[in-house]
This record gives sequence, C-alpha cells and structure tokens, in this order.
Amino acid sequence: MTVATTRTSPGGVDAPVTPPKIVRQRRMRPGLLGLAVLLIALGGLGSAFAITSVRATGSYLAVARDVPVGTVLSADDLTTVQVAGGQGISPVPASQLDQVIGLRAAVALVPGSLLTPAQLTNEPMIGPDQQQIALGLQPDQVPARQLHPGDTLLLVGTPARESRDSAVTRFEATVIDVAAVERGNVIVYLALAVRDVPAVVVLAAENRIAVVLTTAA
Repeated sequence: MTVATTRTSPGGVDAPVTPPKIVRQRRMRPGLLGLAVLLIALGGLGSAFAITSVRATGSYLAVARDVPVGTVLSADDLTTVQVAGGQGISPVPASQLDQVIGLRAAVALVPGSLLTPAQLTNEPMIGPDQQQIALGLQPDQVPARQLHPGDTLLLVGTPARESRDSAVTRFEATVIDVAAVERGNVIVYLALAVRDVPAVVVLAAENRIAVVLTTAA
C-alpha cells in the first residue's frame, strides 16, 4: 500500500508529495547462473590449454640441406630447431642425433622440414639378389648433370665394332652412390642383379656401355 504525504508549499497550501519509485530486483534464473559458471570454467580451461601448448616446446631435428633418397645421413645434413608440440607431429628429438647419423634417407629430404622416423631407414640399397659394382663414366656418358642414390638406370650394351652381331643388351641398375673424380669423370656405384654382373663388367672393360636415366629418385 502506497501512502501519499503532503508538504506545505511556500504559499501555505498543502501539496501532495510523489511517492518514491520502488525498483524491483531481478532474480537470476538458476539455469542462466549455471551456464555462466560453465562458460567461465571452459574459458579458464581453454586459456590453460593454450598456455600449456605454447610452453610445450622442444628441440627437434630438421633438414639443413637437400638429401637425395638413399643417402647416408651425416651431421651436416641436419640442424636443431625449437618447435612447439602439436598433434599429428612426431619429429625426431635432437637428443637422438647420434642414432640418426648413419641411417639412409627413405625419401628425398627437403631443407627446412622436420625429420620424422618414417623418412629414415637402415635397410641396405642392395637387394638379396643383387651385387654392387663401380662404373666409371666420362662426362659425356653421364645421363644427367648429377646422379643421386635411388636413381634407376638402364645400361645398354653396344655391339663391338668388328662384330657383325647388332644385338643390343639391356640391364637395369640402381644408383647407390656417386663420386666425382678429376677431369669431370664420375664413378657410379650401382646395385645390379647377380646374373647381369659378368656381362656388365665385360662391357664396361671394353667401354661398350651407354647409360640412360629412366627414373629419378
């Protein structure tokens, strides 16, 4: 119940006094209050997760220069970087450098990329039915400016000049390693099928081999 009071005006006449307004307090619904608490809690967890992710950094191995497939890794091929941890990434820790050196690159490694275990192998490039031979090539016999381990070559045996037999023989080989020597000559170390080794050795001794690059690693 509202009671109106009066006051005396300067002229002596009683005037009604406006009663004060009563402001009703809003009640917080329990559902809204629970939602607000939940959002605050989730926000705090999100911030904590973000801070944890930023702080979860470590030293990992990265590729310092181009490494062709099949190449034996050395310390000069790798560098150490600081990287924040993340899902789906499994780089090799820098502490495992000594374990990585001496392994072969299973794929071509690109500078600036993180090194992962799937990119490495300790399997030899020589198969169970293969043998390794060395083939000396002059500059005009090399089929590319640079051969890399893992390149597939086709060795073509040319017939002898005094022979009337025009048959051409072909052998598939895989590059294991390459070494440059003086005057631009190149020694290519090849993995070759055991059955083809004697014929290729004879052709190489007679300088009757042409080399074709069929697949680059």
